[in-house]
Amino acid sequence: MPSEVRGRVKWIEKGQFIGRVEPDGCSIVLGDGGISPMKLLLLGVAGCTAYDVVMILQKMREPIEGLEVEISGERREEHPRMYEKVHIHYRIYGDVKDEKAKRAIELSQDKYCSASAHIKLSGAKLTYSYEIIKG
Repeated sequence: MPSEVRGRVKWIEKGQFIGRVEPDGCSIVLGDGGISPMKLLLLGVAGCTAYDVVMILQKMREPIEGLEVEISGERREEHPRMYEKVHIHYRIYGDVKDEKAKRAIELSQDKYCSASAHIKLSGAKLTYSYEIIKG
């Protein structure tokens, strides 16, 4: 059975909006004084794959101590200004084996990360790199 997500965006003033996802109660400022929806989309991809990689490495019993995910995107000039290229760089902290790190990232990108899948389905080229910073 499909799961439903509900949200609401309310115009506050000028170019500022408040977005809220139900039932989480989490709110975010969009537009003026907040984040643009397209930047939020990139952060969503980074958050999705970061969660996957940490969970997968923990299930592999790898000694991950930290993770940072940097993401960048290039948008088309013409409207709609979708992303054409997205690059993700993973910075993994701990004595994690290289092959396990690579496998966790591949699993996230090829199987689990729904947000990355949406970016790829839009036609964007998604690339990634990683480094392991040993303890």
